[in-house]
Amino acid sequence: MNRQGTSVFTNGLIWFGAAVSVAEIEAGIQSGKNWAALLLGHLLGGAMLFAIGLMGAQSRKNAMETTTSAFGKYGSKFFAILNLCQLLGWTSVMIAQGSAAISGLKLAVPSAITSAVIAALVACGVIVGLKSAARIGSIAMVLLVALVAVLSFKLFGNAESASATSHALPFLAAFELSVAMPLSWLPLISDYTKEAEKPVAATAASALAYTAMSIWMYAIGMAISTLGPEATLPSAILAMGLGIPGIVIILFSTVITTFFDAYSSGESAKTIWNKANSKIVGVVVCALGVVLAVSGIMERYVNFLYLISSVFAPMAVVLLVSHYIVKKQARIWNLISWLAGFTVYQFAGNSPIGATITAMFVAGALALFGKLSKKAI
Repeated sequence: MNRQGTSVFTNGLIWFGAAVSVAEIEAGIQSGKNWAALLLGHLLGGAMLFAIGLMGAQSRKNAMETTTSAFGKYGSKFFAILNLCQLLGWTSVMIAQGSAAISGLKLAVPSAITSAVIAALVACGVIVGLKSAARIGSIAMVLLVALVAVLSFKLFGNAESASATSHALPFLAAFELSVAMPLSWLPLISDYTKEAEKPVAATAASALAYTAMSIWMYAIGMAISTLGPEATLPSAILAMGLGIPGIVIILFSTVITTFFDAYSSGESAKTIWNKANSKIVGVVVCALGVVLAVSGIMERYVNFLYLISSVFAPMAVVLLVSHYIVKKQARIWNLISWLAGFTVYQFAGNSPIGATITAMFVAGALALFGKLSKKAI
């Protein structure tokens, strides 16, 4: 018997929309044409999205509530606070990127105004709620996908003749940039899969939709990188002759993606304090996001993305080991395992397997040791 909630299609649509963002395209521009790193990073990130999202879908708990079993009540609140901070950061980054991209289209509109408009639209989505926002978003998504397809067709055709100007990061650097984006969604996915009628199918649809669309966005970024070392999304849109459609792409994609960050900030706030009003928190995050967006946060965007990976990649591995393998309460030990993984990430830049994999391996191995040791606490 299916439980009442969001359908498989709705969950897939939500995560399809989450991947359509300026941030994903910008990451693709910076990674250059390294397809192996792109695919491997997204496959790993997509697999972890499924595993973490399934926990929330089966338990009907939001993302931060699922961490209670592994890290305890106060550990869960600790990660919820960190998640609320990163969601505020992401909200401001998304608003700043969207505003900068629109300004790059040579519109005579101050960035503060475009930032405020984006935040206001996102706040409206938070107020009407997830299901209503998903229905409204589905209409916008059809138009958005059509416009992105047109942009892709023009870009990929042009990239063939311009590929000689493209650059490529070393494999590990491109892999780190590729896996960082899906990993940044780990502390959010259960906020949406917890409402699913069919937990396994809906979570699979979510992970597959996000992974496929994210690869597409990175591919667009790679194609833009072939236009020259200074190429950007706005310059590519102008070069392809997509003025008004380009504005729609940037505005819709920014609003849809930023909605997830603002909505999930309310879910994290409820984990910190169960009486928190999630909608009010989401609206406040939108307002603060505008303030941060106009303060120049974009200058630290890539470092911010890596910081998120260093926090939540080892956390997710410990959570997975604790839930699927160890299946015993060793909460203090799990926190120690996470801290070890987080610390290793900061110093593993020259690791032959990359900082992310190294940190995940260390955290996971220590968490697994909790099963073997009777003294783990």
